[in-house]
Amino acid sequence: MTAIQQRVYGHLPDGRPVHEFTMDNGRGLRLSAITHGGIVTRLEVPDARGESANVVLGLPTLEDYVLRNPHFGVIVGRYGNRIAGATFRLDGERHTLVANDGGNCLHGGPRGFGHLLWRAEVESDSCLRLELDSPAGDQGFPGRLRAVVRYRLDDEMGWAIDYEATTDAPTVVNLTHHDYFNLAGRGSVLGHELQIFGSRYCEVDEALIPTAIATVAGTPFDFREPRVIESRLRQAHPQLQRGKGYDHNWVLDAPFDGRLHLAARLRDPVSGRSMEVLTTEPAMQFYSGNFLDGSLLGSEGAFYRQGDGLCLETQHHPDSPNRAASPDWPSTILRPGEVYRSVTLHRFGAA
Repeated sequence: MTAIQQRVYGHLPDGRPVHEFTMDNGRGLRLSAITHGGIVTRLEVPDARGESANVVLGLPTLEDYVLRNPHFGVIVGRYGNRIAGATFRLDGERHTLVANDGGNCLHGGPRGFGHLLWRAEVESDSCLRLELDSPAGDQGFPGRLRAVVRYRLDDEMGWAIDYEATTDAPTVVNLTHHDYFNLAGRGSVLGHELQIFGSRYCEVDEALIPTAIATVAGTPFDFREPRVIESRLRQAHPQLQRGKGYDHNWVLDAPFDGRLHLAARLRDPVSGRSMEVLTTEPAMQFYSGNFLDGSLLGSEGAFYRQGDGLCLETQHHPDSPNRAASPDWPSTILRPGEVYRSVTLHRFGAA
């Protein structure tokens, strides 16, 4: 490992400085993140020939991230994904959230954690610690929440994200990360091969709220074996039509027991780069970049179009606060005295 480098990345409209931290494991894995939203702006990974490329989508300037970021690289909270009707009931009390996705609350609302300034501390050459205090009533969520997120690099080409949170009153929490990956470093991800270790997924309604858990067997959602994404994306299926592609939650087959389990494998056959996603979470959202429409200029100098990046968001299920807790719908409630913990590991390779 080399020492984490720090610099001023820019200033928010109110004058507060935003800092950038760059981590390097000394073997070709290099990550840059800023304190605004905890955004990972660059993630450089070598290919089979040892040539590095940035494998996450980003924007050119801080102003772009503040004004027009479609969640590129952010820490998502308090609640990743959608809560139907921007409302839920907890302990008999109804809480009304700020809607930002039609009538729903998406990724914590319009001022979710990906839009806020985090405090940063270098804990070691391999670990960056980010901390945020979210007051009671923030975007309508009850309870004051203290969140701590750590980015760690290891010498086995791994990038881990460790999440912790505590609260002073009952609330709901579902933290995740919203990187748009492209292992080729440019162009489309639709030629990537994807494998998801989940034999069920959440069917959704027109607002992309889960309605039922269904088997992937016999559907374009069956990625239990490695599949080229484009070969399935174009199939006629009402769920793909509703999401304008993939924007669905997979129920992972591994036990939800607090340990890391393999959730997905992604591979770019041209560069040879691969990524394994391991998580302690019970589910994962696969989003195929359906709403990238060519209007955003990226950090690499090209406009982003549909399918130029994909997200693999480890999480609890969307809209869980409006579901009775069960083995199929694990609870997202956090109470005083409890500690929310979650870990996701991205392990890179090239062959």
